[in-house]
Amino acid sequence: MHDILLREDPMSPPSAASAASHAHLARLADYRILVAPGLHGSGPDHWQSRWQRLYPSFERVEQQHWNQADLPRWSRRLGEVLAQSARPTVIVAHSFGCLTTVHRAAALQAESGAAFPIAAALLVAPADPDKFEVSAAVSHRLPFPALVVGSEDDPWMSAARARHWAGVWGAHFRNAGAQGHINAESGLGDWVAGQELLLALLDRIA
Repeated sequence: MHDILLREDPMSPPSAASAASHAHLARLADYRILVAPGLHGSGPDHWQSRWQRLYPSFERVEQQHWNQADLPRWSRRLGEVLAQSARPTVIVAHSFGCLTTVHRAAALQAESGAAFPIAAALLVAPADPDKFEVSAAVSHRLPFPALVVGSEDDPWMSAARARHWAGVWGAHFRNAGAQGHINAESGLGDWVAGQELLLALLDRIA
C-alpha cells in the first residue's frame, strides 16, 4: 500500500506532515463530518475553516447568533443539522462547540436511548463549563469515541481542567502543549497533527 501525505492547503508553505495510508484517508468518506465552531465562529485562518477548504464535504453547523453563548439554542441548532441526514456523523468541535456537542449527545440519549447519528467527536480546546455556568448540563458520559485536545496555556480552559472534563465525558485526552486556544492565533496553519488525531479517532469507531 502506498502512503500519501495528509492534505494541506496548496497556498500554505510545505510542512513536515507524516504519511497516512490511503485506507485511512478513505475512511473520511464513510462519515458525515460536521464542523462545530465556538463563539464568534471560526474565521478563514482558523484550522476548522482551513479543513473545510481541504475537505469540501465537511459541513459547518451555522449558528444564528454566534456572539451569544446560549447552550440550549446552540444545541437545538446542532440537532436540526444532525436530523438532516441518517449517515453516521463525526463532529469536529472547538471551544463552545464542544459543550454544544456534549449537550446535544445527552439530549439525543434522553430522547431515544442512543446518540445516533453521532459516531464520534473530536473536542478541541473546550470552553470551561464553569465559566458559562453550564456544568450540570454537560456532565454527561458520551456513548461514542471522543478525544479532548487541551492546551497548556489556553485562557478558556487549563489543560488540567480539560483533562478533568475528558474524564467526565469518558473521552481520551491529548495535551497539545502550549498552543493557546488552539485557534487562528495559535498559528497552526492546516493543523496536520489535528488531522492525524481525527483519522486515529475514526479507527476507534466500532
